[in-house]
Amino acid sequence: MIFAFMAGPWQIVICILVIAVLFGGKKIPELARALGKAKGEFSKGLKEGEQEDELPAKDEPKQVEA
Repeated sequence: MIFAFMAGPWQIVICILVIAVLFGGKKIPELARALGKAKGEFSKGLKEGEQEDELPAKDEPKQVEA
């Protein structure tokens, strides 16, 4: 796991070449577009979750101290 973050420039070039060979030049822009959309949806979901956490819950009953 530690070695995954220690990629040098040649390892990155080799990975890019392998991806280009596997998927072809036409599929790479489609994959990049799909990844961008997925990232946007994920960020949107995080923001919505944060907004829900900030708002007080209306459906929860209030606790009354006895």
